Amino acid sequence: MKTLTTTQDLAAFCDLAKAAPYVTIDTEFLRERTYYSKLCLIQMALPGPKGPDGGPAVLVDPIAGEMSLDPLYDLFRHTPTMKVFHAARQDLEIFFYEGDCFPTPLFDTQVAAMVCGFGDQVGYETLVKKICRASVDKTSRFTDWSRRPLSDAQQKYALADVTHLRGIYEHLSAELAKTGRTRWVAEELEVLTTPDTYIVRPDEAWQRIKTRTSSGRFMAIVRELARFREDYAQSRNIPRGRVYKDDALLELASTKPGSAEDLNASRLLLREARRGDIAEGILKAVRDGLAASADSFPAVDAAKVAQQVNPALADLLRVLLKAKSEETGVAQKLIANAADLDALASGARDAPCLRGWRAEVFGTDALRLCAGEIALSARGTDVIVVPL
Repeated sequence: MKTLTTTQDLAAFCDLAKAAPYVTIDTEFLRERTYYSKLCLIQMALPGPKGPDGGPAVLVDPIAGEMSLDPLYDLFRHTPTMKVFHAARQDLEIFFYEGDCFPTPLFDTQVAAMVCGFGDQVGYETLVKKICRASVDKTSRFTDWSRRPLSDAQQKYALADVTHLRGIYEHLSAELAKTGRTRWVAEELEVLTTPDTYIVRPDEAWQRIKTRTSSGRFMAIVRELARFREDYAQSRNIPRGRVYKDDALLELASTKPGSAEDLNASRLLLREARRGDIAEGILKAVRDGLAASADSFPAVDAAKVAQQVNPALADLLRVLLKAKSEETGVAQKLIANAADLDALASGARDAPCLRGWRAEVFGTDALRLCAGEIALSARGTDVIVVPL
């Protein structure tokens, strides 16, 4: 097991990777105590001369010295080499904030597996078992990756996350090429290489808060409380939940505290949030929300609030989705989720399942079902589409 600790060694390995058709990559990080993930380790592996196995695999230690990751980001921009991850979103978020770039081109084996019939959000361990006929020792899964030195068990665990990934990638990419679904995965991965996927703007943080109340004044206070929390968490690099959690935020928006005594009466507010900078920020946010003019209230989507779901139609759409999933082997959750189906059953026509490859697989027939142009019929254990 080779661990790279210098920029020079990293550059040498990245030069090797630029001559390879693909490189598999994974990271280990910590996020429990910070807003932004702390990158602790990078694993990379290359294919061998006669197949996925046998190529070099290394650990990259970004916290062991003064290493620059510029050679890695240069590799990310090297388009002849495919960059392969499993469940890439968190890895890409780290690289976006650390290096302001995304790996191009990108392949995510979790997304590909969902397209290739392995079910919803299939785990790496399952793919190793089913495709590579091997097992992964997960005893080091819950570990503090920032501590040094790393044990042999930790290093073996980390490397296994990229060595088996080579065989998984070759199997899935071949399957996608055979079925003509490579474009489907590419469409899915576009969102992962879009900066807006990872940027949380304090002014828009209120949109992440789930509430059943759409009162303008209430939502104005929610907006200000969410804005303050996001600003505070980002500036101090602490989890937003350490400032106050969503249920406490909604309680504050409802009770509208105006003093420290009012904050002390809260049932859900953390003790640390009842004094000091956080307490002052909360009270100011509530005042700003109460003072907001009606024309500045958050623009809650009135159509979603008012939508009336036809439950019978929603149930039929679920049956259609299950049938299409079984027919194509694509995971149901990747085609459409419950919110998409409810939106269609309420008359909305802007759901993601109506665009791109999803329209081919499900969306077009879903619209025909809503319009009464097709019916569903049982034939043995199968559900079939019947034109009307």
